Amino acid sequence: MTEEHFRTPIVCVLGHVDHGKTSLLDRIRGSRVTAGEAGAITQHIGATLIPIDSIQKISGDLGKMKTTVPGLLFIDTPGHHAFTTLRARGGALADIAILVVDVNEGFKQQTIEALQILRNCKTPFIIAATKIDRIPGWRPQQNAGFLKSYKSQNERAQTECENRVYELVGKLSDLGFNSERFDRVSDFQRNLVIVPVSSMTGEGIGDLLMVMIGLAQRFLTDGLKMTVEGPGVGTVLEVKEEKGLGTTLDVILYDGIINLGDEIAVAGADGPIATKVRALLQPRPMKEILIEDRFERVKSVTAAAGVKITAPNLETVIAGSPLRVIRDDRDAVLAKIDQEMQEINVKLSEVGITVRADTIGALEALSKELEGKNIPIMRAEVGPVSRHDLIEISVMKDEFYKTVLCFNVPLLSDAEAMIRDGEVDVKVFSNRVIYKLIDEYIAWRDELTRAREAKQFETVVLPAKFSILPGCVFRQSGPAVVGVRILGGILRPHVNVSTREGKVVGEIKQIKLNKESIQEAKEGAEVAISIDGVIIGRQIDVGETLYVAVPERHVKVLETEMYSHLNPGTKEALEEYANIFRKTEYFWGK
Repeated sequence: MTEEHFRTPIVCVLGHVDHGKTSLLDRIRGSRVTAGEAGAITQHIGATLIPIDSIQKISGDLGKMKTTVPGLLFIDTPGHHAFTTLRARGGALADIAILVVDVNEGFKQQTIEALQILRNCKTPFIIAATKIDRIPGWRPQQNAGFLKSYKSQNERAQTECENRVYELVGKLSDLGFNSERFDRVSDFQRNLVIVPVSSMTGEGIGDLLMVMIGLAQRFLTDGLKMTVEGPGVGTVLEVKEEKGLGTTLDVILYDGIINLGDEIAVAGADGPIATKVRALLQPRPMKEILIEDRFERVKSVTAAAGVKITAPNLETVIAGSPLRVIRDDRDAVLAKIDQEMQEINVKLSEVGITVRADTIGALEALSKELEGKNIPIMRAEVGPVSRHDLIEISVMKDEFYKTVLCFNVPLLSDAEAMIRDGEVDVKVFSNRVIYKLIDEYIAWRDELTRAREAKQFETVVLPAKFSILPGCVFRQSGPAVVGVRILGGILRPHVNVSTREGKVVGEIKQIKLNKESIQEAKEGAEVAISIDGVIIGRQIDVGETLYVAVPERHVKVLETEMYSHLNPGTKEALEEYANIFRKTEYFWGK
Protein backbone atom coordinates (compact mmCIF):
# COMPACT_ATOMS: atom_id res chain seq x y z
CA MET A 1 0.00 0.00 0.00
CA THR A 2 1.35 3.42 -0.94
CA GLU A 3 2.19 6.20 1.51
CA GLU A 4 -0.81 8.30 0.47
CA HIS A 5 -3.12 5.65 1.88
CA PHE A 6 -2.32 6.43 5.51
CA ARG A 7 -4.85 8.79 7.02
CA THR A 8 -4.12 11.40 9.67
CA PRO A 9 -4.32 10.02 13.25
CA ILE A 10 -7.18 11.50 15.30
CA VAL A 11 -6.09 12.96 18.66
CA CYS A 12 -8.21 13.77 21.72
CA VAL A 13 -7.06 15.71 24.81
CA LEU A 14 -8.30 14.61 28.25
CA GLY A 15 -7.55 15.59 31.84
CA HIS A 16 -8.78 17.24 35.04
CA VAL A 17 -10.52 20.60 34.93
CA ASP A 18 -8.03 23.54 35.13
CA HIS A 19 -5.02 21.36 34.29
CA GLY A 20 -4.57 23.08 30.93
CA LYS A 21 -6.40 21.03 28.25
CA THR A 22 -7.75 24.06 26.38
CA SER A 23 -4.51 26.02 26.79
CA LEU A 24 -2.54 23.12 25.30
CA LEU A 25 -4.90 22.90 22.31
CA ASP A 26 -4.75 26.69 21.87
CA ARG A 27 -0.95 26.58 21.92
CA ILE A 28 -0.81 23.79 19.35
CA ARG A 29 -3.36 25.59 17.12
CA GLY A 30 -1.54 28.89 17.50
CA SER A 31 1.92 27.57 16.58
CA ARG A 32 3.51 30.07 14.23
CA VAL A 33 3.33 28.72 10.70
CA THR A 34 2.38 31.26 8.05
CA ALA A 35 -1.12 30.70 6.73
CA GLY A 36 -1.15 29.85 3.04
CA GLU A 37 2.33 28.32 2.83
CA ALA A 38 2.90 24.59 2.53
CA GLY A 39 2.08 22.82 5.75
CA ALA A 40 -0.19 25.53 7.15
CA ILE A 41 -2.40 24.54 10.07
CA THR A 42 -6.02 24.31 8.88
CA GLN A 43 -9.22 24.53 10.84
CA HIS A 44 -11.82 21.81 10.25
CA ILE A 45 -15.31 21.49 11.70
CA GLY A 46 -14.69 20.39 15.29
CA ALA A 47 -11.03 19.67 14.64
CA THR A 48 -7.65 21.19 13.75
CA LEU A 49 -5.33 19.57 11.20
CA ILE A 50 -1.60 19.97 11.88
CA PRO A 51 0.26 18.66 8.80
CA ILE A 52 3.60 16.88 9.18
CA ASP A 53 5.50 19.82 7.58
CA SER A 54 4.15 22.10 10.28
CA ILE A 55 5.02 19.64 13.06
CA GLN A 56 8.57 19.31 11.71
CA LYS A 57 9.02 23.09 11.71
CA ILE A 58 7.70 23.41 15.28
CA SER A 59 9.94 20.54 16.44
CA GLY A 60 13.20 21.86 14.96
CA ASP A 61 15.97 19.24 14.95
CA LEU A 62 13.60 16.62 16.36
CA GLY A 63 11.50 16.88 13.23
CA LYS A 64 14.08 15.34 10.89
CA MET A 65 12.79 11.77 11.31
CA LYS A 66 11.20 10.16 8.25
CA THR A 67 7.51 9.36 8.55
CA THR A 68 4.55 8.25 6.46
CA VAL A 69 2.08 9.77 8.95
CA PRO A 70 0.62 12.87 7.23
CA GLY A 71 0.02 14.89 10.40
CA LEU A 72 -2.29 15.00 13.43
CA LEU A 73 -6.01 15.84 13.55
CA PHE A 74 -6.80 17.33 16.98
CA ILE A 75 -10.41 17.25 18.17
CA ASP A 76 -11.13 20.84 19.23
CA THR A 77 -13.37 20.10 22.21
CA PRO A 78 -11.16 18.73 24.98
CA GLY A 79 -12.25 16.42 27.78
CA HIS A 80 -13.88 13.08 28.52
CA HIS A 81 -17.12 14.04 26.84
CA ALA A 82 -15.62 14.66 23.41
CA PHE A 83 -13.56 11.49 23.72
CA THR A 84 -16.50 9.28 24.64
CA THR A 85 -18.76 10.88 22.02
CA LEU A 86 -16.29 9.90 19.30
CA ARG A 87 -16.78 6.19 19.09
CA ALA A 88 -16.21 3.84 16.18
CA ARG A 89 -16.18 0.08 15.75
CA GLY A 90 -17.29 -0.38 19.37
CA GLY A 91 -14.36 1.59 20.80
CA ALA A 92 -13.00 5.12 20.84
CA LEU A 93 -12.57 6.89 17.51
CA ALA A 94 -9.46 8.70 18.74
CA ASP A 95 -6.35 6.82 17.59
CA ILE A 96 -4.23 8.37 20.31
CA ALA A 97 -4.88 10.65 23.28
CA ILE A 98 -3.03 13.20 25.37
CA LEU A 99 -3.73 13.00 29.11
CA VAL A 100 -3.01 16.43 30.57
CA VAL A 101 -1.71 16.54 34.17
CA ASP A 102 -0.63 19.70 36.00
CA VAL A 103 2.92 18.80 37.02
CA ASN A 104 2.53 20.89 40.19
CA GLU A 105 -0.82 19.42 41.31
CA GLY A 106 -0.51 15.82 40.15
CA PHE A 107 -3.40 13.40 39.71
CA LYS A 108 -6.95 14.49 40.55
CA GLN A 109 -10.30 12.68 40.42
CA GLN A 110 -10.98 13.49 36.75
CA THR A 111 -7.43 12.46 35.78
CA ILE A 112 -8.04 9.01 37.22
CA GLU A 113 -11.46 8.85 35.55
CA ALA A 114 -9.84 9.76 32.20
CA LEU A 115 -7.24 7.02 32.73
CA GLN A 116 -10.00 4.47 33.32
CA ILE A 117 -11.81 5.57 30.15
CA LEU A 118 -8.59 5.28 28.09
CA ARG A 119 -7.84 1.88 29.60
CA ASN A 120 -11.38 0.61 28.92
CA CYS A 121 -11.18 1.80 25.30
CA LYS A 122 -7.61 0.44 24.88
CA THR A 123 -6.56 3.82 23.45
CA PRO A 124 -2.79 4.54 23.46
CA PHE A 125 -1.96 7.82 25.18
CA ILE A 126 0.82 10.16 26.24
CA ILE A 127 1.04 12.17 29.47
CA ALA A 128 1.54 15.91 28.94
CA ALA A 129 2.92 17.19 32.26
CA THR A 130 1.78 20.81 31.91
CA LYS A 131 2.66 24.12 33.60
CA ILE A 132 6.41 23.50 33.96
CA ASP A 133 6.82 27.30 33.80
CA ARG A 134 5.27 27.39 37.32
CA ILE A 135 7.91 25.12 38.85
CA PRO A 136 9.71 27.18 41.56
CA GLY A 137 12.83 28.80 40.11
CA TRP A 138 12.04 27.82 36.49
CA ARG A 139 13.29 30.33 33.89
CA PRO A 140 11.09 30.00 30.77
CA GLN A 141 12.72 29.56 27.35
CA GLN A 142 10.15 30.52 24.70
CA ASN A 143 9.26 27.64 22.33
CA ALA A 144 12.36 25.66 23.32
CA GLY A 145 12.50 21.88 23.37
CA PHE A 146 12.13 20.53 26.90
CA LEU A 147 15.69 19.15 27.19
CA LYS A 148 17.24 22.40 25.95
CA SER A 149 15.18 24.38 28.46
CA TYR A 150 15.85 21.89 31.28
CA LYS A 151 19.63 22.11 30.78
CA SER A 152 19.51 25.91 31.06
CA GLN A 153 17.81 25.79 34.49
CA ASN A 154 19.60 26.08 37.83
CA GLU A 155 20.03 23.02 40.04
CA ARG A 156 17.06 23.85 42.26
CA ALA A 157 14.61 24.11 39.33
CA GLN A 158 15.97 20.89 37.80
CA THR A 159 15.53 19.04 41.11
CA GLU A 160 11.99 20.40 41.54
CA CYS A 161 11.14 19.28 37.99
CA GLU A 162 12.61 15.80 38.56
CA ASN A 163 10.68 15.39 41.82
CA ARG A 164 7.38 16.40 40.23
CA VAL A 165 7.83 14.07 37.25
CA TYR A 166 8.69 11.17 39.56
CA GLU A 167 5.62 11.84 41.69
CA LEU A 168 3.63 11.26 38.48
CA VAL A 169 5.65 8.10 37.75
CA GLY A 170 4.87 6.83 41.27
CA LYS A 171 1.15 7.55 41.00
CA LEU A 172 0.96 5.89 37.58
CA SER A 173 2.73 2.85 39.03
CA ASP A 174 0.08 2.67 41.79
CA LEU A 175 -2.55 2.67 39.04
CA GLY A 176 -0.81 -0.16 37.15
CA PHE A 177 1.16 1.76 34.50
CA ASN A 178 4.93 1.80 33.90
CA SER A 179 6.00 5.29 32.83
CA GLU A 180 9.07 7.46 32.28
CA ARG A 181 10.09 10.86 30.92
CA PHE A 182 10.09 10.71 27.11
CA ASP A 183 13.89 11.00 26.66
CA ARG A 184 14.51 8.06 29.03
CA VAL A 185 12.07 5.57 27.48
CA SER A 186 13.76 2.63 25.76
CA ASP A 187 10.65 0.48 25.16
CA PHE A 188 7.68 2.54 24.00
CA GLN A 189 5.43 -0.51 23.99
CA ARG A 190 5.89 -1.17 27.71
CA ASN A 191 6.21 2.39 29.05
CA LEU A 192 3.87 5.36 29.13
CA VAL A 193 5.61 8.48 27.88
CA ILE A 194 5.63 11.66 30.01
CA VAL A 195 6.42 14.89 28.14
CA PRO A 196 6.87 18.00 30.34
CA VAL A 197 5.41 21.07 28.58
CA SER A 198 4.27 24.64 29.08
CA SER A 199 1.32 25.94 27.08
CA MET A 200 2.21 29.49 28.15
CA THR A 201 5.79 29.46 26.82
CA GLY A 202 5.64 26.69 24.21
CA GLU A 203 8.36 24.67 25.96
CA GLY A 204 8.16 20.97 25.11
CA ILE A 205 5.30 21.38 22.59
CA GLY A 206 7.53 20.29 19.69
CA ASP A 207 8.64 17.25 21.72
CA LEU A 208 5.03 16.32 22.42
CA LEU A 209 4.04 16.48 18.73
CA MET A 210 7.07 14.51 17.53
CA VAL A 211 6.64 11.80 20.19
CA MET A 212 3.04 11.43 19.01
CA ILE A 213 4.11 11.19 15.36
CA GLY A 214 6.80 8.65 16.34
CA LEU A 215 4.31 6.49 18.25
CA ALA A 216 1.75 6.71 15.44
CA GLN A 217 4.41 5.74 12.88
CA ARG A 218 5.59 2.78 14.93
CA PHE A 219 2.41 1.34 16.39
CA LEU A 220 -0.66 2.75 14.62
CA THR A 221 0.00 2.58 10.87
CA ASP A 222 -2.04 -0.61 10.34
CA GLY A 223 -5.07 1.13 11.81
CA LEU A 224 -4.43 4.25 9.70
CA LYS A 225 -4.62 2.48 6.34
CA MET A 226 -7.69 3.55 4.42
CA THR A 227 -9.46 3.25 1.12
CA VAL A 228 -9.06 6.67 -0.47
CA GLU A 229 -11.94 6.26 -2.94
CA GLY A 230 -14.11 4.07 -0.66
CA PRO A 231 -17.44 5.22 0.76
CA GLY A 232 -16.99 7.59 3.71
CA VAL A 233 -17.38 6.38 7.28
CA GLY A 234 -17.53 8.75 10.24
CA THR A 235 -18.97 9.62 13.62
CA VAL A 236 -21.49 12.38 14.37
CA LEU A 237 -19.78 14.73 16.82
CA GLU A 238 -22.70 17.14 17.23
CA VAL A 239 -26.20 17.84 15.92
CA LYS A 240 -26.62 21.63 15.59
CA GLU A 241 -29.16 24.19 14.44
CA GLU A 242 -27.38 26.75 12.22
CA LYS A 243 -29.02 30.00 11.11
CA GLY A 244 -29.95 29.76 7.44
CA LEU A 245 -28.94 26.09 7.25
CA GLY A 246 -31.37 24.32 9.60
CA THR A 247 -30.27 21.14 11.36
CA THR A 248 -26.65 20.24 10.57
CA LEU A 249 -24.29 17.44 11.53
CA ASP A 250 -20.71 18.03 12.64
CA VAL A 251 -18.95 14.84 11.57
CA ILE A 252 -15.46 13.42 12.00
CA LEU A 253 -14.78 11.37 8.86
CA TYR A 254 -12.26 8.61 9.62
CA ASP A 255 -12.36 6.51 6.45
CA GLY A 256 -13.04 6.98 2.75
CA ILE A 257 -14.55 9.97 0.99
CA ILE A 258 -17.87 11.85 1.08
CA ASN A 259 -19.13 13.87 -1.91
CA LEU A 260 -21.78 16.53 -2.41
CA GLY A 261 -25.01 14.73 -3.39
CA ASP A 262 -24.03 11.41 -1.77
CA GLU A 263 -26.75 9.48 -0.01
CA ILE A 264 -25.80 8.87 3.63
CA ALA A 265 -27.12 6.67 6.42
CA VAL A 266 -27.20 7.90 10.03
CA ALA A 267 -28.85 6.73 13.25
CA GLY A 268 -32.01 8.51 14.38
CA ALA A 269 -33.91 8.18 17.64
CA ASP A 270 -36.48 5.96 15.87
CA GLY A 271 -34.07 3.96 13.71
CA PRO A 272 -31.68 4.43 10.75
CA ILE A 273 -32.23 7.44 8.45
CA ALA A 274 -31.25 7.65 4.76
CA THR A 275 -30.85 11.18 3.41
CA LYS A 276 -28.97 13.11 0.71
CA VAL A 277 -26.06 15.52 1.31
CA ARG A 278 -27.15 19.05 0.33
CA ALA A 279 -23.92 20.75 1.36
CA LEU A 280 -20.46 19.94 2.73
CA LEU A 281 -19.14 22.87 4.75
CA GLN A 282 -15.75 23.74 6.21
CA PRO A 283 -14.64 26.90 8.07
CA ARG A 284 -13.25 29.75 6.01
CA PRO A 285 -9.53 30.46 6.50
CA MET A 286 -8.75 33.04 9.21
CA LYS A 287 -7.80 35.69 6.62
CA GLU A 288 -11.35 35.48 5.21
CA ILE A 289 -13.11 35.60 8.58
CA LEU A 290 -14.80 38.94 7.79
CA ILE A 291 -16.84 37.31 5.04
CA GLU A 292 -20.41 37.07 6.32
CA ASP A 293 -20.80 33.36 5.56
CA ARG A 294 -18.64 31.60 8.14
CA PHE A 295 -18.43 28.43 6.06
CA GLU A 296 -17.21 27.64 2.59
CA ARG A 297 -18.85 24.95 0.50
CA VAL A 298 -16.69 22.08 -0.76
CA LYS A 299 -17.47 19.31 -3.24
CA SER A 300 -15.83 16.44 -1.38
CA VAL A 301 -14.00 15.61 1.86
CA THR A 302 -11.46 12.82 2.39
CA ALA A 303 -10.63 11.20 5.76
CA ALA A 304 -9.43 12.07 8.29
CA ALA A 305 -11.31 15.34 8.49
CA GLY A 306 -14.00 17.30 10.25
CA VAL A 307 -16.95 18.45 8.13
CA LYS A 308 -20.39 20.04 8.59
CA ILE A 309 -23.16 18.33 6.62
CA THR A 310 -26.58 19.72 5.72
CA ALA A 311 -29.30 17.33 4.57
CA PRO A 312 -33.05 16.79 5.05
CA ASN A 313 -34.50 14.93 8.08
CA LEU A 314 -31.58 15.31 10.49
CA GLU A 315 -33.63 16.49 13.51
CA THR A 316 -33.59 13.16 15.39
CA VAL A 317 -29.99 12.11 14.62
CA ILE A 318 -28.12 10.90 17.72
CA ALA A 319 -24.76 12.49 18.55
CA GLY A 320 -22.00 9.88 18.76
CA SER A 321 -23.71 7.63 16.24
CA PRO A 322 -22.14 6.27 13.03
CA LEU A 323 -22.48 7.84 9.58
CA ARG A 324 -21.95 5.86 6.38
CA VAL A 325 -22.02 6.86 2.72
CA ILE A 326 -24.39 4.69 0.64
CA ARG A 327 -23.09 3.66 -2.79
CA ASP A 328 -24.95 0.61 -4.14
CA ASP A 329 -26.09 -1.47 -1.17
CA ARG A 330 -28.63 0.83 0.51
CA ASP A 331 -30.40 -1.83 2.61
CA ALA A 332 -27.11 -3.38 3.75
CA VAL A 333 -25.73 0.00 4.89
CA LEU A 334 -28.93 0.85 6.79
CA ALA A 335 -28.82 -2.60 8.42
CA LYS A 336 -25.17 -1.97 9.36
CA ILE A 337 -26.10 1.33 11.05
CA ASP A 338 -28.91 -0.43 12.91
CA GLN A 339 -26.54 -3.20 14.01
CA GLU A 340 -23.93 -0.70 15.23
CA MET A 341 -26.59 1.01 17.33
CA GLN A 342 -27.61 -2.35 18.82
CA GLU A 343 -24.00 -2.98 19.82
CA ILE A 344 -24.00 -0.24 22.45
CA ASN A 345 -21.77 -1.66 25.15
CA VAL A 346 -23.99 -1.37 28.24
CA LYS A 347 -24.55 -4.23 30.67
CA LEU A 348 -28.22 -4.25 31.72
CA SER A 349 -29.85 -5.95 34.73
CA GLU A 350 -33.44 -7.05 35.40
CA VAL A 351 -33.72 -4.39 38.10
CA GLY A 352 -31.66 -1.23 38.53
CA ILE A 353 -31.48 2.50 37.90
CA THR A 354 -32.21 4.33 34.64
CA VAL A 355 -29.46 6.33 32.92
CA ARG A 356 -29.73 8.90 30.14
CA ALA A 357 -26.92 10.64 28.24
CA ASP A 358 -26.64 12.91 25.21
CA THR A 359 -24.40 10.58 23.19
CA ILE A 360 -23.84 6.85 22.83
CA GLY A 361 -20.21 7.08 23.94
CA ALA A 362 -21.15 9.07 27.04
CA LEU A 363 -23.81 6.46 27.82
CA GLU A 364 -21.20 3.70 27.54
CA ALA A 365 -18.66 5.58 29.69
CA LEU A 366 -21.25 6.35 32.40
CA SER A 367 -22.48 2.75 32.37
CA LYS A 368 -18.94 1.39 32.65
CA GLU A 369 -18.27 3.57 35.70
CA LEU A 370 -21.54 2.48 37.33
CA GLU A 371 -20.72 -1.17 36.63
CA GLY A 372 -17.35 -0.67 38.34
CA LYS A 373 -19.19 0.54 41.45
CA ASN A 374 -21.67 -2.39 41.36
CA ILE A 375 -24.64 -0.15 40.58
CA PRO A 376 -27.07 -2.11 38.36
CA ILE A 377 -28.68 -0.47 35.31
CA MET A 378 -32.09 -1.52 34.02
CA ARG A 379 -32.44 1.06 31.21
CA ALA A 380 -29.79 3.07 29.36
CA GLU A 381 -30.81 5.37 26.52
CA VAL A 382 -29.70 8.44 24.59
CA GLY A 383 -31.81 11.60 24.80
CA PRO A 384 -33.94 13.64 27.22
CA VAL A 385 -36.21 12.21 29.93
CA SER A 386 -39.92 12.08 29.04
CA ARG A 387 -43.13 11.83 31.06
CA HIS A 388 -43.45 8.19 29.95
CA ASP A 389 -39.93 7.45 31.31
CA LEU A 390 -40.86 8.82 34.74
CA ILE A 391 -44.05 6.76 34.89
CA GLU A 392 -42.07 3.58 34.09
CA ILE A 393 -39.39 4.40 36.69
CA SER A 394 -41.97 5.23 39.38
CA VAL A 395 -43.36 1.67 39.43
CA MET A 396 -40.02 0.20 40.57
CA LYS A 397 -40.49 -1.50 43.95
CA ASP A 398 -37.10 -0.60 45.41
CA GLU A 399 -36.69 3.09 46.26
CA PHE A 400 -32.98 2.85 45.32
CA TYR A 401 -34.02 2.25 41.71
CA LYS A 402 -36.73 4.91 41.45
CA THR A 403 -33.99 7.12 40.07
CA VAL A 404 -32.71 8.47 36.77
CA LEU A 405 -29.15 9.71 36.21
CA CYS A 406 -29.02 12.41 33.51
CA PHE A 407 -25.66 13.17 31.90
CA ASN A 408 -25.89 16.29 29.73
CA VAL A 409 -29.61 15.76 28.99
CA PRO A 410 -32.66 17.71 30.19
CA LEU A 411 -36.09 16.62 31.35
CA LEU A 412 -38.77 17.40 28.76
CA SER A 413 -41.21 20.08 29.96
CA ASP A 414 -44.01 17.61 30.77
CA ALA A 415 -41.58 15.43 32.77
CA GLU A 416 -40.25 18.49 34.60
CA ALA A 417 -43.83 19.45 35.52
CA MET A 418 -44.47 15.95 36.93
CA ILE A 419 -41.43 16.22 39.22
CA ARG A 420 -42.25 19.79 40.24
CA ASP A 421 -45.88 18.95 41.07
CA GLY A 422 -44.96 15.76 42.94
CA GLU A 423 -46.97 13.55 40.57
CA VAL A 424 -44.31 10.81 40.65
CA ASP A 425 -41.90 9.66 43.32
CA VAL A 426 -38.71 9.62 41.20
CA LYS A 427 -35.32 11.02 42.20
CA VAL A 428 -33.55 12.83 39.34
CA PHE A 429 -29.78 13.40 39.32
CA SER A 430 -28.23 15.67 36.72
CA ASN A 431 -24.61 16.69 36.12
CA ARG A 432 -22.18 17.45 33.29
CA VAL A 433 -19.33 15.52 34.96
CA ILE A 434 -19.60 11.72 35.14
CA TYR A 435 -17.85 11.19 38.48
CA LYS A 436 -19.85 13.99 40.16
CA LEU A 437 -23.10 12.51 38.86
CA ILE A 438 -22.22 9.09 40.29
CA ASP A 439 -20.95 10.57 43.57
CA GLU A 440 -24.26 12.43 44.03
CA TYR A 441 -26.22 9.21 43.50
CA ILE A 442 -23.99 7.22 45.89
CA ALA A 443 -24.25 9.93 48.60
CA TRP A 444 -28.07 9.89 48.30
CA ARG A 445 -28.17 6.07 48.29
CA ASP A 446 -25.94 5.86 51.38
CA GLU A 447 -28.06 8.43 53.22
CA LEU A 448 -31.19 6.47 52.32
CA THR A 449 -29.51 3.26 53.53
CA ARG A 450 -28.61 4.88 56.85
CA ALA A 451 -32.18 6.13 57.30
CA ARG A 452 -33.54 2.67 56.50
CA GLU A 453 -31.17 1.01 58.94
CA ALA A 454 -31.99 3.52 61.67
CA LYS A 455 -35.69 2.80 61.14
CA GLN A 456 -35.00 -0.93 61.16
CA PHE A 457 -33.01 -0.66 64.39
CA GLU A 458 -35.96 1.16 65.93
CA THR A 459 -38.50 -1.52 64.97
CA VAL A 460 -36.45 -4.71 65.34
CA VAL A 461 -36.03 -6.24 68.80
CA LEU A 462 -32.28 -6.16 69.40
CA PRO A 463 -30.53 -9.00 71.25
CA ALA A 464 -28.98 -8.46 74.69
CA LYS A 465 -27.85 -10.56 77.63
CA PHE A 466 -27.63 -9.36 81.23
CA SER A 467 -27.44 -10.61 84.80
CA ILE A 468 -28.96 -9.41 88.10
CA LEU A 469 -26.28 -7.91 90.35
CA PRO A 470 -25.93 -9.34 93.91
CA GLY A 471 -27.49 -7.08 96.55
CA CYS A 472 -29.45 -5.15 93.94
CA VAL A 473 -32.98 -6.57 94.27
CA PHE A 474 -34.98 -3.44 95.14
CA ARG A 475 -38.42 -5.05 94.74
CA GLN A 476 -39.20 -8.74 94.17
CA SER A 477 -42.39 -8.36 92.11
CA GLY A 478 -45.26 -6.22 90.89
CA PRO A 479 -43.08 -5.15 88.99
CA ALA A 480 -39.71 -6.50 90.11
CA VAL A 481 -37.05 -3.78 90.29
CA VAL A 482 -33.43 -4.95 90.08
CA GLY A 483 -29.95 -3.71 89.27
CA VAL A 484 -28.36 -5.46 86.26
CA ARG A 485 -25.11 -5.48 84.30
CA ILE A 486 -25.37 -5.60 80.48
CA LEU A 487 -23.09 -8.46 79.33
CA GLY A 488 -23.64 -7.95 75.59
CA GLY A 489 -25.91 -6.28 73.05
CA ILE A 490 -28.31 -3.40 73.60
CA LEU A 491 -31.08 -3.50 76.22
CA ARG A 492 -34.26 -1.48 75.58
CA PRO A 493 -37.59 -1.19 77.43
CA HIS A 494 -40.78 -2.97 76.28
CA VAL A 495 -39.05 -6.26 75.39
CA ASN A 496 -39.63 -9.71 76.85
CA VAL A 497 -37.09 -11.44 79.12
CA SER A 498 -36.01 -15.05 78.49
CA THR A 499 -34.10 -17.57 80.60
CA ARG A 500 -31.22 -19.71 79.26
CA GLU A 501 -33.83 -22.38 78.54
CA GLY A 502 -35.75 -20.05 76.21
CA LYS A 503 -38.68 -19.53 78.59
CA VAL A 504 -40.24 -16.04 78.54
CA VAL A 505 -40.68 -14.86 82.15
CA GLY A 506 -41.65 -11.18 81.98
CA GLU A 507 -41.42 -7.82 80.21
CA ILE A 508 -38.97 -4.97 80.84
CA LYS A 509 -41.05 -1.84 81.47
CA GLN A 510 -38.41 0.75 82.29
CA ILE A 511 -34.64 1.28 82.41
CA LYS A 512 -33.10 3.87 84.75
CA LEU A 513 -29.61 5.25 85.20
CA ASN A 514 -29.03 7.56 88.19
CA LYS A 515 -32.83 7.70 88.70
CA GLU A 516 -33.35 9.01 85.13
CA SER A 517 -35.28 6.95 82.56
CA ILE A 518 -33.20 5.96 79.52
CA GLN A 519 -34.18 4.29 76.24
CA GLU A 520 -31.24 1.89 75.92
CA ALA A 521 -28.30 0.49 77.85
CA LYS A 522 -25.20 -0.89 76.12
CA GLU A 523 -22.62 -3.53 77.00
CA GLY A 524 -20.80 -2.83 80.29
CA ALA A 525 -23.50 -0.52 81.68
CA GLU A 526 -25.02 -1.11 85.14
CA VAL A 527 -28.63 0.07 85.35
CA ALA A 528 -31.89 -0.48 87.25
CA ILE A 529 -34.74 -2.16 85.37
CA SER A 530 -38.37 -2.93 86.18
CA ILE A 531 -39.67 -6.34 85.02
CA ASP A 532 -43.41 -6.98 84.91
CA GLY A 533 -44.84 -10.50 85.47
CA VAL A 534 -41.89 -12.03 87.32
CA ILE A 535 -41.03 -12.85 90.94
CA ILE A 536 -37.31 -12.72 91.82
CA GLY A 537 -36.28 -15.98 93.48
CA ARG A 538 -39.04 -17.95 91.78
CA GLN A 539 -38.73 -17.67 87.96
CA ILE A 540 -35.29 -16.00 87.95
CA ASP A 541 -32.46 -15.63 90.46
CA VAL A 542 -29.67 -13.18 91.30
CA GLY A 543 -26.56 -13.82 89.16
CA GLU A 544 -28.51 -15.70 86.47
CA THR A 545 -27.75 -14.83 82.81
CA LEU A 546 -30.90 -13.63 81.09
CA TYR A 547 -31.65 -12.72 77.47
CA VAL A 548 -33.94 -10.45 75.54
CA ALA A 549 -36.53 -12.74 73.90
CA VAL A 550 -35.99 -11.88 70.22
CA PRO A 551 -38.93 -13.03 68.03
CA GLU A 552 -37.96 -15.65 65.45
CA ARG A 553 -38.74 -13.41 62.44
CA HIS A 554 -36.55 -10.66 63.95
CA VAL A 555 -33.67 -13.14 64.33
CA LYS A 556 -33.90 -13.80 60.59
CA VAL A 557 -33.81 -10.06 59.77
CA LEU A 558 -30.88 -9.51 62.13
CA GLU A 559 -28.86 -12.36 60.61
CA THR A 560 -29.64 -11.73 56.94
CA GLU A 561 -30.00 -7.94 56.66
CA MET A 562 -28.41 -6.27 59.69
CA TYR A 563 -25.65 -8.61 60.83
CA SER A 564 -22.73 -6.56 59.45
CA HIS A 565 -23.94 -3.54 61.45
CA LEU A 566 -24.04 -5.35 64.80
CA ASN A 567 -21.13 -5.03 67.25
CA PRO A 568 -19.37 -8.20 68.51
CA GLY A 569 -21.25 -8.26 71.85
CA THR A 570 -24.62 -8.01 70.10
CA LYS A 571 -23.64 -10.76 67.64
CA GLU A 572 -22.62 -12.99 70.56
CA ALA A 573 -25.90 -12.40 72.41
CA LEU A 574 -27.86 -13.13 69.21
CA GLU A 575 -25.93 -16.33 68.53
CA GLU A 576 -26.33 -17.61 72.12
CA TYR A 577 -30.06 -16.88 72.15
CA ALA A 578 -30.69 -18.44 68.71
CA ASN A 579 -28.70 -21.56 69.67
CA ILE A 580 -31.11 -22.21 72.59
CA PHE A 581 -33.78 -23.06 70.00
CA ARG A 582 -31.51 -24.45 67.28
CA LYS A 583 -30.48 -27.33 69.55
CA THR A 584 -33.88 -28.87 68.88
CA GLU A 585 -34.94 -27.04 65.70
CA TYR A 586 -31.97 -26.44 63.35
CA PHE A 587 -33.74 -24.01 60.99
CA TRP A 588 -35.20 -21.80 63.75
CA GLY A 589 -34.86 -18.15 62.70
CA LYS A 590 -33.28 -19.04 59.33
